[in-house]
Amino acid sequence: MNTPLLLVKDVSNSYISRKMGLFGKRVEKKVLDKVSLEIKRGEVFGLAGESGSGKTTLGRCILGLIDYQGEILIEGIIGGKLRSTVKERALKLGAVFQDPSAALNPVMKVSWLMEEPLKIHRIGSKKERLKQVDEMLNLIGLDPTYKKRRPAELSSGQKQRVSIGCALMLKPSLIIADEPVSALDVSTGAQIINLFQDLKDSLGISLLFISHNNELINYLCDRVAFMESGRIVEIRD
Repeated sequence: MNTPLLLVKDVSNSYISRKMGLFGKRVEKKVLDKVSLEIKRGEVFGLAGESGSGKTTLGRCILGLIDYQGEILIEGIIGGKLRSTVKERALKLGAVFQDPSAALNPVMKVSWLMEEPLKIHRIGSKKERLKQVDEMLNLIGLDPTYKKRRPAELSSGQKQRVSIGCALMLKPSLIIADEPVSALDVSTGAQIINLFQDLKDSLGISLLFISHNNELINYLCDRVAFMESGRIVEIRD
């Protein structure tokens, strides 16, 4: 149990810039420069920094969406693209993104959206899966009647609640929330932050909360890492 839930060790990421003009050269630009951190079980860990500091890129590396150099261990197992199967990674990691409208299939009903992760991994019967959908809707503050609605029939806050529910359906070890309230108004954003707090208390979830809002970070998180120019410059308890 002393093994951290997530261990990021010397992770780097870079991209090759576009060639400018006939005689222009492609230049390698570093986005992450040997980033290291660890997240404990049951911890809400904040990742703060200005836009362009590398926060989202690090989250995408952990999720295995982009390649990187270095090592990422999830429950002691190597993770990331090309280093573990998609199934293994999906069972251990959940993701909540900034824009819930872009994250949810607009033509499908909420019941389909939330049941789909269980269907893909062949978990339970149809009846059991729908029961889990109802339970999750109650947990995220929406009653089961919402499963008949499509994303266009939901408010922005309700869409984000559904996104959070989808991320929790497989009971992952870690949720990565990348600017989950920046696209919401202040009142709705506060409700989503309180939902994360309630989920932490009731489920003991571990959360990597990425934000440029230091007030939210300080309110919600147990520890905070501050990023600047692709590096972690400070970790504060």
